[in-house]
Amino acid sequence: MGKEITIRIARPSDAELACRVFDLAIPEAFEQEGLGHLIEDIAHELAAKRRVLQACLLKEDSVSCWFLVALLGENIVGTISYGPCGEDILNCTGNALGNVGELGSLYILPEYQGQGIGSVLIRAAANRMASQGIQRFSLDSGYRIAQQKWLNKFGKPYAVVPDYWGAESAHMVWLCEVKNYIGS
Repeated sequence: MGKEITIRIARPSDAELACRVFDLAIPEAFEQEGLGHLIEDIAHELAAKRRVLQACLLKEDSVSCWFLVALLGENIVGTISYGPCGEDILNCTGNALGNVGELGSLYILPEYQGQGIGSVLIRAAANRMASQGIQRFSLDSGYRIAQQKWLNKFGKPYAVVPDYWGAESAHMVWLCEVKNYIGS
């Protein structure tokens, strides 16, 4: 990689470059899953991530919702967010995690994936959560490839819902202790 990654809270001026990460990483994730033909689902996911980003950027309460961006020079190469628990987590847990915030929107530009940027973003997010007194977070995934990564990083899921996205397409939810992911 050469240059050092910088992590910071997203600014309104970052919206366009953060959306570029979504525009490239989300279709790529669908393609890797063999779901590249689901154009409407990709469009829905892109729109949802844009809405979350805009809501966080406009929100004055930086404890309940925020985005971090990973920069390589001036270029945003990754994102991660924290906010209220999402609908899929609520559905998969029978609302049991409704009072636990969600770590989400972890996307890395395809050409920078596999270089540790996601781990740096998770650590930075955990540090921010710890500084805000947040002790636990949830996260979820329906992407099989991401699920394998999260099983290695976060361990056994809190909930697994088989066939959530269709035959043999499970959704997994994790409940994590912030203290286990903080660091420098």
